Amino acid sequence: MSLDGITINALIAEQKNILIGARVNKIFQPSKFEIVFNLYNGNNLNFAISIHPDYYRLGFTHYIKPNPTNAMNFCMLLRKHLTSSKITNVKTFNMDRIIWIDFEGSNELKDTINLKLVIELMGRRSNIILLNEKDYILDSLKHIITKEREILPARFYSLPAQAKESIEFVASFDEFYSIISQQSYTNLSDYLPNIFNGFSKSFIQEALKECGVDDNTKDVSDLRELFEYFKNIIANFGTKNISCKEIEGNLIVSLEPQTLSINDFIDNYIHNKEIQDVFSKNKNELSKEILVALKKTSKKLDNINKKLKSCEGMEKYKLYGELLTANLYKYKADNALPEIQVENYYDENKLITIPLDTNISYSKNAERFFKKYNKLKNTLSVVTAQKKETELEIEYIESIVSSVSLAENINDIEEIHNEFTENVQMKKMNLKSYQKLDIDKNLTNNLNKITINNYDVYIGKNNKQNDYLTLHFADKSDIWFHAQDFHGAHVILKTNGKIPDDDTIFKCAQIAKLNSKASLEKNVSVDYTYIKYIKKHPNGKTGMVSYTNFKTIIVP
Repeated sequence: MSLDGITINALIAEQKNILIGARVNKIFQPSKFEIVFNLYNGNNLNFAISIHPDYYRLGFTHYIKPNPTNAMNFCMLLRKHLTSSKITNVKTFNMDRIIWIDFEGSNELKDTINLKLVIELMGRRSNIILLNEKDYILDSLKHIITKEREILPARFYSLPAQAKESIEFVASFDEFYSIISQQSYTNLSDYLPNIFNGFSKSFIQEALKECGVDDNTKDVSDLRELFEYFKNIIANFGTKNISCKEIEGNLIVSLEPQTLSINDFIDNYIHNKEIQDVFSKNKNELSKEILVALKKTSKKLDNINKKLKSCEGMEKYKLYGELLTANLYKYKADNALPEIQVENYYDENKLITIPLDTNISYSKNAERFFKKYNKLKNTLSVVTAQKKETELEIEYIESIVSSVSLAENINDIEEIHNEFTENVQMKKMNLKSYQKLDIDKNLTNNLNKITINNYDVYIGKNNKQNDYLTLHFADKSDIWFHAQDFHGAHVILKTNGKIPDDDTIFKCAQIAKLNSKASLEKNVSVDYTYIKYIKKHPNGKTGMVSYTNFKTIIVP
């Protein structure tokens, strides 16, 4: 996301009259990038300044973030110098993305002092700087040292180097034409942002579109119309004749009547963008964590299968032991031969060759065969149970993967993370409670409910919700839907004792398909039955049930 100078100047013009005269009540720093001023000008307002590299902005906000218990150093400095002070002026400089806010307050001796807060909104180079009345830096949110200037305490504040023109100081079209004619250009959208402060490529492209002018035009009448458009934008700063819009992640202003103030548009856009980014980040992190668990469990299953394979020949050792024992009377030597041939009375007395250990006697060889058989038999019993448990574990983890893919917001991700922690991580610590469903009261606040033909239909977003809806929320006369042989949502049709028609049943089956791993498949079988025929799965895994007396419907 980016804000160009034109948009920031339009935003300041909209906010200026509200800010001037406002008194600072409190100052917060929700994150290392953001400062929030609680102001009073007849109403309590929250004014946020963010220098986040992707979401830099300033303006009044309706969305309050949690305040850390311990304030950061720069926040403490601002509280010391600006609490109870009054904003006396707000200004910008040369249509650039630099904003000055003047404060008037008093010190411990009740002397009047004037301070300035400089906000530089320049992407990754953004900063918030507090100056004294002589423009020396008291401190800044970020300390910066470059060849051009130093942003450090006790240094004199200097503006970033300015090499561009400001359109607001271009008085006439002739002057504008003279400036842009100094060099040749191919596209105005690439050329003008390099000549004038405040212009972004997206803004120029929108201006060309509004004026009906080609990007590569050199026609004087086209350029005059473009110049008039720029001047109209500036002339309408602070009015409702200009509005803000988003174009390919860039927020720009255009000559269109407002349906929403520039401030509120930016505030809503950034809030939604931050939520979406946090959601995406947490979703990716949870997916990685779950896939690691799936990989480890799959590796465990591979090892179990190898052990099972080694048990395939165990009956052979039992046979060797029995045949050798039956023929011991023939062999009296202390050490056995490398192999012997004996009749196999289990197979029509056909000869069978038994390999032996020459370092021990025949009887010891027989004992060794029986011992190996018993060991493999015990191994088979143990690993068979382990395989069943591990396969269920894999199936369960895959169901969590499916839940993550269906998650729509941060609350969904939090619920899935809690479930994963309780069921998988606690199992690693051998805690039996992972098999028990902890009915979270918050589950009821995040249920997905829709209406189909005047019936309420509930859709589980994860295993916890599936368990809650099916085993605790639904009545026995309600109908349960689930995509057959696919991980997905439990869909509950609340019947209220009525018998739903075929159309309602089919639409619920469609919902079950769409909210499953089979959403993109064709001709998916969806099972449905009354809740009274649903039981908790014997293994106790969250979200797993068994059911009987069901019918199946094919959803295209």
